[in-house]
Amino acid sequence: MINRFAVMGNPISHSLSPFIHQRFAEQTGIKLSYEKLLVPEEHFEAQVLDFFAQGGKGLNITLPFKQKAYAMAHTRSPRAMQAKAANTLWMSDNQLHADNTDGIGLIRDLAYYLNLTEKHVLLLGAGGAARGIIGPLLDAGISSLFVVNRTEEKAQSLKADFAQITCSRLSELKGDFDLIINATPSSLTEEKMELPHSLLKPTTLCYDLAYNRQHPTPFVQWAKGQGVFGVDGLGMLVEQAAEAFLIWNGIMPDARIVFKELRKG
Repeated sequence: MINRFAVMGNPISHSLSPFIHQRFAEQTGIKLSYEKLLVPEEHFEAQVLDFFAQGGKGLNITLPFKQKAYAMAHTRSPRAMQAKAANTLWMSDNQLHADNTDGIGLIRDLAYYLNLTEKHVLLLGAGGAARGIIGPLLDAGISSLFVVNRTEEKAQSLKADFAQITCSRLSELKGDFDLIINATPSSLTEEKMELPHSLLKPTTLCYDLAYNRQHPTPFVQWAKGQGVFGVDGLGMLVEQAAEAFLIWNGIMPDARIVFKELRKG
């Protein structure tokens, strides 16, 4: 019997997860099916339960359901509890288990570009995407993490959970950063990003959690226009998928091979 997996979200047509997991399956000799499931917001919990009741093995969860997935799980990993959101679900002993692989996916991809030890990091955005990566960034040995968000209330709610971060207004930032991460939805809406050039130094890495295979995201375009290196989140996407594949199947696939294939395509 072929194990069935899927990704649930709304919208979902753009998802690369079926391609990624099929490539992982080919690498590891595992037979599986993996599909995209468009879910109306009001039916999310029912469709999750129905998927597993019909013998489904594992679910990836994308926007806007990560917090709902976390809320309905019986058993949550420390990573999920830290993020208060889940992107990976599975059943074990009739218990719904939840994990969050976004943070480890980011850290693994960043390792190809810089060593995070003692780095000064600026995080743009304080929503769910930001929440999923703050803990892993702090654990990676960075020296500081500043968070800037349009609404101060959201940033302060992060501060309540992560005492080590500093919340600041963009206009109040002083000095430059080794790494600037865009966790806002600006690139998804093709909104241009404009930041003070003073935040950059020649070696600054600008990392966009969003990705676009057709052309650079607005944030990556801005970075390149400032003369620094910019990279999108395609690598993070593949790395977080590899971690989910490991959780479900007990085998770690080679994420970089799939990343390079997607980047060429």
